[in-house]
Amino acid sequence: MSNRTTVTEFLLLKFSDIRELQILHFMVFLVIYLAALVGNLLIITVVLLHHHLHTPMYFFLMNLSILDIGSISVTVPKSMANSLMNIRSISYSGCVAQVFLFVFFVSADLALLTVMAYDRYIAICQPLHYERVMNRRACIQMAAGVWISVFLYSALHTGNTFAITFCGGNMVDQFFCEIPQLLKLACSDTYLSETGAIAFSVCLALSCFVLIIVSYVHIFTMVLRIPAEQRRHKAFSTCLPHLTVVSLFFCTANFAYSHPTSSSTSGLDLVVAVLYSVLPAVMNPIIYSIRNKEIKAALRKLIAWRLFTKNKLSMFSL
Repeated sequence: MSNRTTVTEFLLLKFSDIRELQILHFMVFLVIYLAALVGNLLIITVVLLHHHLHTPMYFFLMNLSILDIGSISVTVPKSMANSLMNIRSISYSGCVAQVFLFVFFVSADLALLTVMAYDRYIAICQPLHYERVMNRRACIQMAAGVWISVFLYSALHTGNTFAITFCGGNMVDQFFCEIPQLLKLACSDTYLSETGAIAFSVCLALSCFVLIIVSYVHIFTMVLRIPAEQRRHKAFSTCLPHLTVVSLFFCTANFAYSHPTSSSTSGLDLVVAVLYSVLPAVMNPIIYSIRNKEIKAALRKLIAWRLFTKNKLSMFSL
């Protein structure tokens, strides 16, 4: 127990010891972070401002954008600050907060994607019952249920992680406090409890994955029965962005956690960590903007309104 209490901070992995590469890492992560912020904030703004987007699908999409902003804000700014100031440290409490928030946002992402699959299933397979099943109250209850249940799950998972005794030092072989890397520092007698928690997490993730797959099996079965090609294409187009986001989420997460944790972190480990912790938050708004006509139309209106307002103000200033 004494070994654990002496850990007051952790040392995160540097991308490089060369100052020029540290600055390059800062600049690259800054561009990625700003792209994620701008993209997701645009999605949130257009959904809030355009009344015709006040539907269950876009309500959940707005929640997804909020979660994406949260997930990338947990890891990237700290890594940027460390590179800029040429340091590696993160406080013990900061590491606890990072683990909790990262687990919270990623788990909420998965739960919300499952809810969005259910929304698409009701919309396409039971359209006559859609307004009754997916009413405003039901959508708020589903979103609240996701946030509350994931908060409790993250608190339990984080508490279980930091209940272990750290005997392997305080050097975390990753650019953020990642649970598998923290477990490498654990004593063997406290490792098993957290391993059980991870196994439980995997079961929950697989359950969500199965529910999404079952929903889309029903959706595709129903869509293929639609006689009109135009209606069939419209049904596919409403599902494609969500299906792409789900595929991106599971592919990056599976690639990250199916990859064995080695004793020393390689360049591949860093790339994998960036893929699953950063890429979805950047790509999700792009996927929904490119593949969704209503989002694109709303974005064009928002940009046109901003340009009109700017020109009008400049005319008055003259």
